[in-house]
Amino acid sequence: MSQPGEQNFDAATQKELQSFLEQEQAKARMQTSIHTFTDLCWDKCITGTPGARFSRGEEGCLVNCVDRFLDTSLFIVKNLEQRRGM
Repeated sequence: MSQPGEQNFDAATQKELQSFLEQEQAKARMQTSIHTFTDLCWDKCITGTPGARFSRGEEGCLVNCVDRFLDTSLFIVKNLEQRRGM
């Protein structure tokens, strides 16, 4: 007997649903990462009241900060993938 709200799906539907859930979880992790480095880099680089444009120093700082964050994230993912492969 199934639980309330539980559906009996065939194997293909279960696989499709699992794939969809994994994709949505990956999107959520990406959005969380973007939010994290946006906050981090904003706090680190924007020192004054923002105007219509960032100063050269602020713009350079933001670009560098985001690049370092992405480099670090990529390094961690690759390292974890290598450890899983062992």
